[in-house]
Amino acid sequence: MTYQSAERFGEGGDRAASLCILFAMKITRMMGHLLWVAGLLTSCSGPSEAPDASVVTDTSLLSESKASDLRSPVTDPYDSGGVMLPEQAAYDVLFYDLAIEVLPDEKALRGRVGVEASVGSPLAQFVLDLDSKLDVTDVIGIDEDMARTPLPFERRGGKIWISLGRTFQPGERISVEVGYGGQPREAVKAPWDGGVTWGKTPSGEHWIATTCQTIGADVWWPVKDHVSDEPDSMNLHVTVPKPLVAACNGRLERVDETETHRTYNWYISTPINVYNVALNIAPYDAIETEYTSVTGETMPVTFWVLPEDVESGRQVLPEFLDHLRFFEEVLGPYPFRADKYGIAQTPHLGMEHQTIIAYGANFDNGAMTRGEDWGFDALHHHELSHEWWGNLVTNAEWSDMWIHEGFGSYMQPLYLEARQGKERYHAYMASVRDRMTNEHPLADRRTLSAGEIYGSDIYFKGAWVLHTLRYLIGNEAFGNALRRMAYPNSDWEARTDGSQCRFVRTDDFVSLVERITTQDLDWFFEVYVRQPKLPELVIDRADDAVTLHWMTVGELAFPMPVQVSINGEVQRVEVSNEPVRVAVPAGAEVEIDPNDWILREK
Repeated sequence: MTYQSAERFGEGGDRAASLCILFAMKITRMMGHLLWVAGLLTSCSGPSEAPDASVVTDTSLLSESKASDLRSPVTDPYDSGGVMLPEQAAYDVLFYDLAIEVLPDEKALRGRVGVEASVGSPLAQFVLDLDSKLDVTDVIGIDEDMARTPLPFERRGGKIWISLGRTFQPGERISVEVGYGGQPREAVKAPWDGGVTWGKTPSGEHWIATTCQTIGADVWWPVKDHVSDEPDSMNLHVTVPKPLVAACNGRLERVDETETHRTYNWYISTPINVYNVALNIAPYDAIETEYTSVTGETMPVTFWVLPEDVESGRQVLPEFLDHLRFFEEVLGPYPFRADKYGIAQTPHLGMEHQTIIAYGANFDNGAMTRGEDWGFDALHHHELSHEWWGNLVTNAEWSDMWIHEGFGSYMQPLYLEARQGKERYHAYMASVRDRMTNEHPLADRRTLSAGEIYGSDIYFKGAWVLHTLRYLIGNEAFGNALRRMAYPNSDWEARTDGSQCRFVRTDDFVSLVERITTQDLDWFFEVYVRQPKLPELVIDRADDAVTLHWMTVGELAFPMPVQVSINGEVQRVEVSNEPVRVAVPAGAEVEIDPNDWILREK
């Protein structure tokens, strides 16, 4: 997600074996899924009465669940992640099959979602998340023979508690289907305070988009709302009235049409963060081209734009492709070339929705940089960065969200350096220097929700930490660390089946950098990442010397070398918490850290 202002928080395992199992399961269920979707579409002729959200069906099977509430964490329904319920930690989602009809005039949704999950520990209750503004109409259990059985369920705040009728054992599969509908939460200030945006194009047509990074995907569909659980793949069927177009994640398999409606059938072939599943709906025109990856593979690129902006879209697309080339050269191949690279023009500023990033900069290079034009579309560049930092590499807990946003934010000055030179790189870094608060650890060791970790520091302080690390370890080691954080080795760069996607934590990056440099760098990350306060460089100048030492909170060790310029001659001085004296000629011009590489208190 893009970050707009310092005053407003906002923006933005090898799986091969499980994928083989899942593929076999999908083949056996394919006819059932097709019939299910067809049933939904024939029933989508208008809003229907839904039961009251408090309705419980067959309560005799629910009594054993009550005690669980006493030990379960309490989470804001408009927050995502955090400490997981035991009942949700007990299973791993393999596949979602979401069929949804969008009713623009009513500002309503109606749909059904199939969930296939693998059980990791004994489980009698299956818990999904769904905003209480939306109603659940029914829940169906589906067995191995495709027999369908209604299941009792209960709404408790923003969760659906489904009684499975028996205790499922580790290694078993669960398959349930949930019908739901209603008027979802409208986005208050998308994408930062998200939900569904029911906008209008300049010509007065419907213009609809979903944004839910920090508040959670459950704001518009039933889901396990936790960043640590991605489905291995997903179907997304979106029905809209003509002439609207639904531009979504994955690859388009077909469009089914009736006299009045269209259903866009998308297949997402790789793991996806559920907050990245997105609806982008408007009377779009599609600007299509092909892109040849650094791997030699050709993939489709499509820019869905409003009819009013087709010419602007055509003009900017070559630049967008240059952004794509830059990322491939620095980090490795575009991760989702098995599906596509897509961009959708949106009524909000932007989001990193996998394979269909949201672009709402209105072709203004300064839309996310306080109006300053750096000579490239910074909004598109930032959201594209998340295809690597966030979508390919995902924080295992929101506590490590700086891996998404700090790494993503640092790619913009790197692009400036590559295309315009080192001076512009340093100017960009200086322009964001005042946009950090240093009030909380950049990567807290506690398990936090998206809302708890969110703020400007994960963007700008995160980028500055990488800037300083680059200075410390050198360009070659730093470039290697970036690429191997994205792809652990060159073999991974060839993967397109979903096994290239993985979860990481801050400690993974620390270990990686230490392996590459053969240095102990715990001190660096303890000061910059694990606690909030910046180190202070104490400088004492005398006629014939400059004395330097570092001051840190709790006297944390900080052996950070410092560049000292004496009459234009730059030397690197080893400085620690103990004073070090640097001799200087009388009257010499002395500048400390002349290129502003070190993040420190000033």
